[in-house]
Amino acid sequence: MRLVRTTVMVLGMAGLAACGGAKEPAAGQDAGQSGAAAPAEAPAADAAPPVAFAQCISCHSVKPGVNGVGPSLHGVVGRKAGTLPGYAYSSALKGWGKTLDEAELDRWLTAPMKDVPGTKMVFPGIPDPARRKAVIDYLATLK
Repeated sequence: MRLVRTTVMVLGMAGLAACGGAKEPAAGQDAGQSGAAAPAEAPAADAAPPVAFAQCISCHSVKPGVNGVGPSLHGVVGRKAGTLPGYAYSSALKGWGKTLDEAELDRWLTAPMKDVPGTKMVFPGIPDPARRKAVIDYLATLK
């Protein structure tokens, strides 16, 4: 458990460092929440987050019911987009109507602002298919 927490902390710090001008800026401002993102905690699953997830964790929590700048990603695979209770989504995402299965997440994470014009998630996407798959596979463990 300590190794998982340390890994999450290191990835979180790497994600925050990425906000300052890395090729792939930090994930997700499809928000309406104010205040700083809550610190992420390791999910119940034993899977360690992939390196590519560091950019996600700077805005998203993996803990159920804990939203940051972006909504909690716990249980995101299989959830209808824009429906997590207690999170203020953009009207564009609420009206999108898609269920975030693995194929839809692959499309979404490729270029969120192009996939759903009007989303508040100002994240250019993950162009590398292998990195996207690693993130999606990890998200699938968050149940």
